Amino acid sequence: MRFLVLQHIEAEHPGILREFMAEDGVRWDAVELDEGDAIPSLDGYDAMVVMGGPMDVWEEDAHPWLVPEKAAIAEAVREREMPFLGVCLGHQLLADALGGEVGSMASPEVGILDVELTEDGRRDPVIGSVPATFKALQWHGAEVTRLPAGAVVLARSPVCPVQAFRVGDSAFGIQYHVELTGATVHEWGVIPEYAAALERTLGAGGLDRMQNGANTHMGAFNENARRLYDGFMKVVRERSPRLTHGGRARAG
Repeated sequence: MRFLVLQHIEAEHPGILREFMAEDGVRWDAVELDEGDAIPSLDGYDAMVVMGGPMDVWEEDAHPWLVPEKAAIAEAVREREMPFLGVCLGHQLLADALGGEVGSMASPEVGILDVELTEDGRRDPVIGSVPATFKALQWHGAEVTRLPAGAVVLARSPVCPVQAFRVGDSAFGIQYHVELTGATVHEWGVIPEYAAALERTLGAGGLDRMQNGANTHMGAFNENARRLYDGFMKVVRERSPRLTHGGRARAG
């Protein structure tokens, strides 16, 4: 099995998901869009995974590669019905690429905060495997303000009504971060846009408090990530009978 992973900054990689993919023998190709990597043909890929980044979906003048990225997402989801998982910016790009809207929040959602599944989320075969209410790490200042046609909200938070959504049977957008490892918070804390949002929201010393909170909840974060990944892989396997158990994951 082979995944295409779109990245927007080196520090925002699949994180703990790399371990899960390695266990399953999934090969994955990382495309570093901010470094000028071109998106390859989608032929031969079983799923697309799109990670986060400090840019916004509407910043096409500053980041012109957003245009072909959105086209590739639309091709994957609408034309090919390819299993898709978008995290944070990837979640927002899924909405934008399919005709929804994304806008700035009144105040960034940053911290370790509660997320609640909707009724549709509880019934969903992928996200419904996590607890009905759970803690998640948030670090974003934009949100999905209008869903694309046919989308269903799967999770929400008090300040962000669209924390997760599904389009069709196999495309999922997740606003909160599921890919966390013990190194994630400090890796992201040096990114200027993230550092500024964190300081505005949590004040001085916020990075250390965020790291301490992440350490406390990391076991639950990773367990929920495992459950979500296993559900997503079930979708991928149902759509791709080419699954093989050999091979190794490509380090990104």
